[in-house]
Amino acid sequence: MKCWLLGLSCMMFSGALMAAGPAAVRKRVQASMLVTGTIDVAPNGHVAGYALDHPDKLPATVRDLLGKAIPHWAFEPVTVNGQPVIARSPMSVHVVAQPLADGRYSITVAGAAFGHGADGSGRTLVTKHRVTPLYPREALKARVAGKVYVLVRVDRQGQVAEALARQVNLRVIAGDRDMARWREVLARAALNAIRHWTFTPPTVGKAAIAPYWQATVPVNFSLRGWGVPRAEGRPSYGQWQPYVPGPVQQAPWVDRRMLAGSADAVPGSGLFQADPMLHLRTALGGS
Repeated sequence: MKCWLLGLSCMMFSGALMAAGPAAVRKRVQASMLVTGTIDVAPNGHVAGYALDHPDKLPATVRDLLGKAIPHWAFEPVTVNGQPVIARSPMSVHVVAQPLADGRYSITVAGAAFGHGADGSGRTLVTKHRVTPLYPREALKARVAGKVYVLVRVDRQGQVAEALARQVNLRVIAGDRDMARWREVLARAALNAIRHWTFTPPTVGKAAIAPYWQATVPVNFSLRGWGVPRAEGRPSYGQWQPYVPGPVQQAPWVDRRMLAGSADAVPGSGLFQADPMLHLRTALGGS
């Protein structure tokens, strides 16, 4: 049996959806929202301030949750020439809603990422040549959708030296064996394309002398538009999106200090590099 995760809106989990599909997988269904903004970190590592993008489009419950959590985050102090300084970074926060047994729901901050997309400044990795991932025919025929978060390590020649499907989240419910197979199918399609990408390495700042660079590429296989995420395939900002999260994969070559926090907290399009200066040292809930 298979059930597609469609039509979930606001904070309402469909009773029909939750009643269909294998029980073990059904219990893992989440609704998520990705909130973006900027954060300022004081020289002592405490949060000096933050701003959310389009706060008017966010549910009040989400604004309240982040208002209680973010001010209590603490980071390792950022230093320049040995002196602590104030730092500003883009941020994206992954908020998750999960249904409770009594019909209510819980909302938590499940992940956060701090860093940049390609900004043309010469300080970040920039995609030079892309190969668009092809939607696997069998997945398209079965109407299986999902998002693959591909982690790449780029060498100084701008080639992909290593690639890993760090996480695959699906928008379909099936048995564990089928879910694993669909994750493998989507991951393989994403990796087959991204391994052939080339990049322009950073030319300015400390990043320019790095031996390699690590970045995350989200690949959205959406029934409304697939391959590298495009506008018609992305959810509207401030809307809840249902999915079944996949396990997070690791590899020996992954530098954890260069990871962009939670894989599913990475913004939904383009290339994303973690901010090498910001390292959160408190719980996401702010405690």
